Amino acid sequence: MVWEFDSPMIVAPMAGGPSTIGLVRAAATAGAVGFLAAGYKTPEAVAREVGELRDSGLPYGLNIFLPTAPADPVAVDDYRRLLQPEAERYGVELPQPPLHDDDHFADKVRLAVQARVPLVSFTFGVPDPAVVAELRRAGSTVLVTVTTAAEAQLAAAVEPDLLIVQAGTAGAHSATTAPADYDGSSTAPQLLREVAAAVDLPLVAAGGTGTADDVRELVAAGAVAVQAGTAFLLADEAGTRPAQRAAMLSGRFTETVVTRAFTGRPARGLRNRFIDAYSAAAPVGYPAVHHLTAPIRAAAAGRDDPEALSLWAGTAFAEARPGPAAAIVARLGKG
Repeated sequence: MVWEFDSPMIVAPMAGGPSTIGLVRAAATAGAVGFLAAGYKTPEAVAREVGELRDSGLPYGLNIFLPTAPADPVAVDDYRRLLQPEAERYGVELPQPPLHDDDHFADKVRLAVQARVPLVSFTFGVPDPAVVAELRRAGSTVLVTVTTAAEAQLAAAVEPDLLIVQAGTAGAHSATTAPADYDGSSTAPQLLREVAAAVDLPLVAAGGTGTADDVRELVAAGAVAVQAGTAFLLADEAGTRPAQRAAMLSGRFTETVVTRAFTGRPARGLRNRFIDAYSAAAPVGYPAVHHLTAPIRAAAAGRDDPEALSLWAGTAFAEARPGPAAAIVARLGKG
């Protein structure tokens, strides 16, 4: 079924901490829809979050990462050697292979089916048609994230209810199926037009949204809703790290760039020392590179050092404001 959006706003799933039950609950209370991020969590942790939101009776969504192919072990090992000075700088040990996993994909899909999660979105590819069909039979609205018109056509073939059209201006990981070639140059209005011309499905627009004018432009261009993440990173209810909150408000970080340096998959974040030092050498290799750099990022966070953190943020990061999520929903959705 196609979800009827009472508000044009969707609070994007933000894996790694920012997406919390409190943020999703606050978004729903304000008339928007918030997504839990299943990425990096155990199925048991996801089940607890889903159970709490299901008991609340509020609308919510769950985002699930699709598994990716194992990385080239030689390239990952070369990158590990290159990162050794960072390990020494932060006093950590870099993990040894194997570093691949599927993020408990099957278990998380099973959980979503059993819990009849209202909205389920997928990132990093197109799920099997049987997965989509099973979720839809359970009553879930299914969304697939795409970054090009060609990806949209592939996704439409598995018969989801909606597509999330993620532009290059979006913060954090791109859903691209071609991570080696991705440059993050697309904008949401442009990509929305291209995808609308290629498929006949309702579209959710994502990327570069920081103001009510941005939201109005995308809705006027045909989006049934607009997904925003960066605008909610400073929300009171978000689990954003203190170091990232401080970095976003400091005025010191003035641009975002797309990099594979932290995870082996293209993602947009605030440009910092680590990005400048390692972007050119980082291989395509998610999630192996993500696991490889995790100790460095954790140590940097413990020191409140933003220069080796993945400060994921979209191009409209300067528009983000601290405050209750409800106020941010109202600001973006007004008019």
